[in-house]
Amino acid sequence: MKNAYLNKQYDAFKKRYPNEKEYLQALHHVLVSVDDIIDDHPEYEKRNIIERLLEPERVISFRVTWLDDNNNVCVNRGYRVQHSSLIGPYKGGLRFHPSVTQSVLKFLAFEQTLKNSLTRLPMGGGKGGSDFDPKGKSDREIMTFCQAFMRELFHHLGEDVDVPAGDIGVGQREVGYLYGYYKKLTNQVTSSMTGKDISIGGSLVRKEATGYGLAYFVNAALKKIKDTSLKGKDVIISGSGNVAVYAAEKVKELGGKVIAMSDSTGYIHCEDGVDIEAIKVIKEEKRDCIDTYPQYDAKGKYHKGPENMWKVNADIALPCATQNELNEDAVKYLIDNDIMMVAEGANMPTTEDGIALLRDNNILFAPGKAANAGGVLVSGLEIAQSAQFDSWSFEKINKRLKAMMETIFQEIYDTAKTYDHENDLQFGVNVFSFTKLAKAMIQQGVV
Repeated sequence: MKNAYLNKQYDAFKKRYPNEKEYLQALHHVLVSVDDIIDDHPEYEKRNIIERLLEPERVISFRVTWLDDNNNVCVNRGYRVQHSSLIGPYKGGLRFHPSVTQSVLKFLAFEQTLKNSLTRLPMGGGKGGSDFDPKGKSDREIMTFCQAFMRELFHHLGEDVDVPAGDIGVGQREVGYLYGYYKKLTNQVTSSMTGKDISIGGSLVRKEATGYGLAYFVNAALKKIKDTSLKGKDVIISGSGNVAVYAAEKVKELGGKVIAMSDSTGYIHCEDGVDIEAIKVIKEEKRDCIDTYPQYDAKGKYHKGPENMWKVNADIALPCATQNELNEDAVKYLIDNDIMMVAEGANMPTTEDGIALLRDNNILFAPGKAANAGGVLVSGLEIAQSAQFDSWSFEKINKRLKAMMETIFQEIYDTAKTYDHENDLQFGVNVFSFTKLAKAMIQQGVV
């Protein structure tokens, strides 16, 4: 970075949080983009916008103590990072996974703040979760843990304060348990959580939203920048959770063909196209590993090692699993196979070296802050439906999701073009969201 103020602030964060590599990586992504515009905004340094915007407003950490089915006392760590309420209540998911640390959640909360600012909905940014692993646990153990987790967190939540949703390891089952216990503790029925089942006040399209939105964004980018579309394109997708499954479903609907998907054990490759319904059965009904796919489709071949999926020849790559999965070596495979576009369905799945390599080879790259915003968009629409005491149709929500994702693409495309960074969508999203938040911070004074 050229700007002395930015370098000073980033160095200070590195000294303050030397072990929080994910958080520092997320900050650096944004500051590199801001470096090109900050000289035009002396008010940012005068009002110390950088430090105020990068530092979370509040980090809540707590112990979660619960009993397993054998009456053993178990202890996990829980967190809620309330990053920014500049635009509205803190909004962001809860993640239950052994990889959860304060650094991971701080990076996710920071990204969520920027992402939510793109939606035009009044939502701030937050993220939370625990190092609890739902895998292998009984329904009763998961319910017991969720109730213990909520017992520690509920004081800090509320529809006008902080509205969590699901994330990795937290689906409709877990959200239901969390929401049910929140109601019990507060004696209030509110829109205090999103991602609920439709039977208890959830929204249609929520399960599909992130994946569908990703496909809508990719299609809009291809049309504008490449004068083409998803129709006829071969697509590889890492992961096989909600984001990956419903991205695959919408890619197929838009005329593309998903030829490879993965999970933590390996990947499947099917030249004729992956059977999406089979994946749904394996992951949603059986909660099984993807190595069982050939039992449903003899044409599909399973291979160990999910990282090897990036060697599959395709036109579009959608990393939808976890952070930093798409490294420099993986990007080299994509380049060798003449990949046209990489769009992030997960949060920060591409390393900084990987992004640099994509840029150096003129490969269109769509960062997750924009490309996977569909989930929080529909979460916001769930809040709106609750406030109106209404329930909208699948078609109405899906139509609005598509329009809003196309608007997000157009706004960050226009921003990049304005600053002579045409087609650099990462620059566009970082500058658009940062300047919007900086303006909101200035308008609200020193608080």
